[in-house]
Amino acid sequence: MPVTSQTAAQSAVAALVANGLDTIFCLPGVQNDYLFDALHEAQDRIRPIHTRHEQGAAYMALGAAMASGKPAAYAVVPGPGFLNTTAALSTAYAVNAPVLALVGQIAQATIGRGTGQLHEIPDQLAIMRGLTKWAERIRAPHEAAPLVAEAFRQLRSSRPRPVALECPIDVWGRAAPVAAPITAVATTPEIDPDAIEKAVALLATAQRPMIVVGGGAQGASAEVTALAEALAAPVMAHRMGQGVLDRRNPLAVNLLAGWRLWEHADVVLAIGTRLATPLMQWGTDSRLKIIRIDADPEEIDRIARPALALTGDAAPILRALIAALPRQARASRDAEIAGHRAEVDRALSVLRPQLDYLAAIRDVLPENGILVDELTQLGYVARLAFPVYRPRTFLSPGYQGTLGWGVATALGAKVARPDVPVVALSGDGGFLFTATELATAVQFRIPIVVVLVNDGAYGNVRRIQAQQFGNRLIASDLRNPDFRRFVESFGALALRAETPEALRGALATALAAGRPAVIEVPAGPMPDPWALSRPARNRG
Repeated sequence: MPVTSQTAAQSAVAALVANGLDTIFCLPGVQNDYLFDALHEAQDRIRPIHTRHEQGAAYMALGAAMASGKPAAYAVVPGPGFLNTTAALSTAYAVNAPVLALVGQIAQATIGRGTGQLHEIPDQLAIMRGLTKWAERIRAPHEAAPLVAEAFRQLRSSRPRPVALECPIDVWGRAAPVAAPITAVATTPEIDPDAIEKAVALLATAQRPMIVVGGGAQGASAEVTALAEALAAPVMAHRMGQGVLDRRNPLAVNLLAGWRLWEHADVVLAIGTRLATPLMQWGTDSRLKIIRIDADPEEIDRIARPALALTGDAAPILRALIAALPRQARASRDAEIAGHRAEVDRALSVLRPQLDYLAAIRDVLPENGILVDELTQLGYVARLAFPVYRPRTFLSPGYQGTLGWGVATALGAKVARPDVPVVALSGDGGFLFTATELATAVQFRIPIVVVLVNDGAYGNVRRIQAQQFGNRLIASDLRNPDFRRFVESFGALALRAETPEALRGALATALAAGRPAVIEVPAGPMPDPWALSRPARNRG
């Protein structure tokens, strides 16, 4: 293996490139000066997109990873710089996104001594390890490339949660003989043929099989579709599993229709999902057999022990199941499932104007367009009622419920998928968390569209206070800027839509403009989706 003299920073950047990274979201600072000098040398191979806040860099990496399914990275200074990214890092952990945090550190000899160095915090590496599946420190130049390679191996193996590397300021610039960068090879577990045989036996004899998909099934859309059709089994998706099965497929159901089907299912195949809501809220009994497919062996029986478990990547496991499944005619359940879907649609029909605005977005957004779900009145309903047609086109913060992630996450998604439109849902509360990244959007010509619902409040909080606490309102009303002037001050396009029909036209205009755009939608209090979205126990 050829050996050359490089700084740790040069070696790390070469390893990033060797492992397929072509963009890094970042905010520079003194502890990373040598890293950015190395990036300058490699600008023809890796593009830095620098942001206006560290949280923006991390959310952009998160959006890029979720939209593409491939590793994405961000680089920031230690201490407050790193801490500003931890909401995004914890969200990446929650949604199983392959994000690499590349973080500076104070001088190596001063780590842990509490001498008050610039950006020093106690045990930064321990904080990283608490928010990632793997984290390490680069202590010498010869460690840089192997540790970057190991980071990518971790990102691509088993459960794709975030990882982190830190490097002290005096190590980044130190030169030494280093080996050529290593390309990481993912490790994949072998498929257990006995488990496949047992799973096939359960599925083949099931009278009312059901499939539940989560984020771990996003790379197995074709296989899920083929298996569902072979079994005539409904497929339920909520937040992370949206788009695995095209919502137009007669077998596709949302959370509420899934709840209705759960009551009488005899075998449930759970693919890449925690299955938390059904197991913890809907219940189980002795008549129900659950088969789990998950990349993480620790997830299999975290809540309850299944009848059978298969550990590994969903796609090859499903292909093995399909190949072994007996070819047998099954009675169609399309009419039964359509009945449940119709009942759910009737129940959801009270959620207007949310449904009408979502319908307007769906009408204009191409079927491969990406919608970023934010914690806002449209977002809550979108999880139940927005039809998603393709994998990785509905991005949700999952159980982390990360208010304010939407704008920056959408920017990262658009960078990773420049070929498709990206629309972010936002409320006036969450919008201002990362709205200054409109400057980044304009500077780097990243044409996302934000649908900004402005009700002058943290609307969900305000409604809870009104309904559950006798209208004792506190800390929920907002004083907003003039959003049109705010958006235009960055050089972005500002539009306004006061009705769903107006939103159709404004969204078409914004997407055609090819520049960052914000569509303000004035709104008042909206109907409460929570009573509908949390059905009671129906088994056990």
